[in-house]
Amino acid sequence: MNDDVFPAALREMGRTARLAARSLAGLRRAEKDLALGAMYRWLAATRESVLSANAEDIADAKRAGSSPTVIDRLRLDDLRFDEMLVSLTVIQQLPDPIGEIVSERRRPNGLLIQRRRVPIGVIAIIYESRPNVTVDAAALCLKSGNAVILRGGSEALQTNRIIHICLANALGDTGLPTEAVQFVSTVDREAVGQLLDGLDGAVDLVIPRGGSDLVERVRREARVPVLGHLQGNCHVYVDASADRANAEAIVLNSKLRRTGVCGAAETLLIDRDAPEDLARSVIGLLLERGCEVRGDADLRRLDPRIGSATEDDWRREYLAPIIAAARVRGVGGAIEHIARYSSGHTESIVAEDLVAVERFLSEVDSAIVLHNASTQFADGVEFGMGGEIGIATGRLHARGPVGLEELTTYKYVVRGTGQTRG
Repeated sequence: MNDDVFPAALREMGRTARLAARSLAGLRRAEKDLALGAMYRWLAATRESVLSANAEDIADAKRAGSSPTVIDRLRLDDLRFDEMLVSLTVIQQLPDPIGEIVSERRRPNGLLIQRRRVPIGVIAIIYESRPNVTVDAAALCLKSGNAVILRGGSEALQTNRIIHICLANALGDTGLPTEAVQFVSTVDREAVGQLLDGLDGAVDLVIPRGGSDLVERVRREARVPVLGHLQGNCHVYVDASADRANAEAIVLNSKLRRTGVCGAAETLLIDRDAPEDLARSVIGLLLERGCEVRGDADLRRLDPRIGSATEDDWRREYLAPIIAAARVRGVGGAIEHIARYSSGHTESIVAEDLVAVERFLSEVDSAIVLHNASTQFADGVEFGMGGEIGIATGRLHARGPVGLEELTTYKYVVRGTGQTRG
């Protein structure tokens, strides 16, 4: 797309996306699944070109001084490429949500009232770094009957361009409108502003996926509904009743499996009544594996390697091998700390006391709460969704991983036999 003409080109994208959305809304599952299969074949056949383009993007990002976290999110290797293909297969195998009758009731006057799933329409997705989002977003939107306009970050431009060509070719091969999946290739930031303005009413929903600066800009400027998430300030609480082996494994995995994902734990809370050797062990394992620990005064006396946590640390999404840690007064203290500092993303309790577990799961008001499991399970693939567009932390429309069902809305279908209202 020529940067000099992109406002007009974007408006045309919106117009054609709206037309494509009308076509998609009436497709049968078999037609959508055929296109997803074609996407799989095109991507598989173009693997080397995609990986080569990704290597160029990574080299450019390194020259630009991008952080290790950005580089990790940007990187595609054979394993991650295979994961994209698996995602396509799983999404293809999932039931088609469109047309599902969510609820049904018959009124005393004989009217049958049904609530039925329908597509949202045209979705604009603005994201950074991760090229796999291009595939997941296209596949999920297609299967849920939505047209999508993708605007990836400049750091992944070459990778995303080639992936989009594969997706468009697949649509063309199966007789579906290529305008169902469009990609904004200009790096001009004003393109984001155009999408947020709604492209003359064409865009029904904007979904941002990226850092806090991007999400805040989208929420501040959007003139269309936004489905987004705040940063992933996730917590692990180790209760006094926790099994030691579970606590060690879950804390280490939650923090260090991948530090640059939004489901990585950023704060560790330990019950004051937990044995000191349990606290020392968990903290010691983090330190031995290269994780910086910033703790409160109660924890710092257990290990001289623990740094001092500030008020800002309790709110931080580090996306790095750093974790804030504190002793709290039981499950109630953990719930209070999380309510004060959490971004509402994902929290986990490690405990054997079922009363404490149920209180935590009931009272912690985050999109995802877990018991005896790593926070890094906060992922659409792990939830059986095939992929996700992001983790929604709001309270309206969708919470948690955004998959097929979360990309739908509903309408009421009313069936009568001649009833009139008196």
